[in-house]
Amino acid sequence: MEAKQWTVQIYISEEGDDTHARAVLTTRDTSTVTGRGVSRRNPIDRPIPEIGDELAASRALEDLAIRLHDVASDDIVQLTGPADPPPPGP
Repeated sequence: MEAKQWTVQIYISEEGDDTHARAVLTTRDTSTVTGRGVSRRNPIDRPIPEIGDELAASRALEDLAIRLHDVASDDIVQLTGPADPPPPGP
């Protein structure tokens, strides 16, 4: 049995009261899927950057999960079904 490892990197940036996160999944065959998330601080709330980071990252991961499911669904449609029948024998 072969173990596989996929890596998710989360990139977070802040601009004013907005926090943006990008979650990038990279597989061994170098394919990538990206999810994005945003959080906005209410101006009357205290500035606690960790909360914005957590919300934006969780939303990016949720978006990533949906996109990965879409990739799998497309693969099922394109790649599954009965195999080609063997060529007729002699």
